[in-house]
Amino acid sequence: MDNIKTEEGLREALRVVVDPEIGMNVVELGLIRKVEIEADRGHVTMIMTTPFCPYAPALLEQTRRAAQDYLGAPTTIEMGLEMWDPTMMEDGADGDWGLF
Repeated sequence: MDNIKTEEGLREALRVVVDPEIGMNVVELGLIRKVEIEADRGHVTMIMTTPFCPYAPALLEQTRRAAQDYLGAPTTIEMGLEMWDPTMMEDGADGDWGLF
């Protein structure tokens, strides 16, 4: 049974979800805060770069759908309350943003 789904694999699958304002994916930005993988379901907690992100509903749904496609199981998503800051970005990703 080589079809084991991992957190690392899920995070890689979520790299297809790109923030349209910033042009970087949700993993690079550090928006994926927690993932839970069970045999029959998945759950993702993510945050936005700003509480007033106009793309939040679309990004949440794209992320949920990408996770569900990878896991092959019903997946839920929740928006965490943690405040985002640039230190949450992947190492080296802040140089891609051009603001730091």
